[in-house]
This record gives sequence, structure tokens and C-alpha cells, in this order.
Amino acid sequence: MPDSIPASSVGRLHVITDFHLQQTFDHETLAERAIAGGADTIQFRQKHGVVRNQLIAAERVQAVCAAAEVPLIVNDRLDVALGVDARGLHVGQDDYPVRIARRVLGPGPIVGASASTIEQAQEAEAGGATYIGFGPIYPTRSKANAGATQGLARLRACCEAVSCPVIAIGGITHRRVADVLHVGAHGVAVLSAIATAPNPHRATRRFCLAIEEAL
Repeated sequence: MPDSIPASSVGRLHVITDFHLQQTFDHETLAERAIAGGADTIQFRQKHGVVRNQLIAAERVQAVCAAAEVPLIVNDRLDVALGVDARGLHVGQDDYPVRIARRVLGPGPIVGASASTIEQAQEAEAGGATYIGFGPIYPTRSKANAGATQGLARLRACCEAVSCPVIAIGGITHRRVADVLHVGAHGVAVLSAIATAPNPHRATRRFCLAIEEAL
């Protein structure tokens, strides 16, 4: 397993871009507005469409992130992450196994892994995951097959079971930030609460303030 990346290098507010739940803002615009609002990590997520179009969209987001010195993490697609020279990759349980993603990417890039059980989280950490995305903590409409709601007690148990940072995901609102951080989460990942907000910049800022207050 490669040397672990320190928790301080893993962002606390991962804003996930989207063009499925909403079509008002493209990935690039969402990234720009989220970064302006204080997001310290952008996750590019595009589940549908041909690879060429995904590469074009991700490349534009990468340009925005690079200019602001904010890391870009690509969800699911190892080829897209490599193609745009993203800072890292986030994989789900049905995507590349963490150990293989780590083997391909090497020790430097961020590798995040989704988990909904402690066993999955521990396996991902053993395979070289930089952080665990644990959830859904609360009911969510951002993912049709998100699985059973985990709640704060299971989030706490996950945080205690692994040594790498845990990012809480699923139904996170700015009012729930303090609760998830107080049980041990390093940060939060947010999609619909920012991507579908009328003002993504303002919505992101609310999350940043909630994180600052909770810490």
C-alpha cells in the first residue's frame, strides 16, 4: 500500500458537478461558482454520454480548477481522470477496485472510494484509498440506487474503524454539517444542495460557513 496522503490534503467540502438533475448550469459554470463560494474540492460526475463529450466537459472543469489551485476529482471514469490530468479519482463499489486504481495512478493522486459498510471502508483503505465517501447518511434524491440510509451512528462507527479521512455524503444540507462533523467526518460531499440551488455560489458559501462554525 502506498504511503497515506495526510488528511490535511483532503478537502472538507467536495462539490459534485451535475448536468442530470439540472440543466441550468454546465459543469464548468458549477465549478466556477462553487470555487468562488469556497469549495476546496470539485468532483466531476457525468454518468451518461459518450466519452469524448465527457472529456471535453472535464477538461473545461480542470482548467477552472487548475486556475484556482483547487483539486479536481473525476467520479468513476479512470480514463477521463487520466485524460484531463485530474488530481484524483473517486470510485464506487461497481467501478475499478481501489487497489487497481491505485496501481494505475501510482502513489501521488487522490483515490476516493464509496462505502456503505465498515467492511467496504476498511477494504478500500487497505487497497490504498486516500479517503472514504460514506453514505448515504440521510435520504437523497441525487442517486436512484443510493442504498439504505446509514445515519449518524453508522457514520461514527465508520470514522472510528478507518484511519483515513471520511467524507459524509447523501442528503447533506448546510444545517446538517455540524452533526456529521461532530461524529468524526472529515468533511462533506454535496451535489443537489448546491447544483440545483438557484445560486450555487451562495449555497456553497453557506456550507463553508457551516464547516467553519462546526470546526
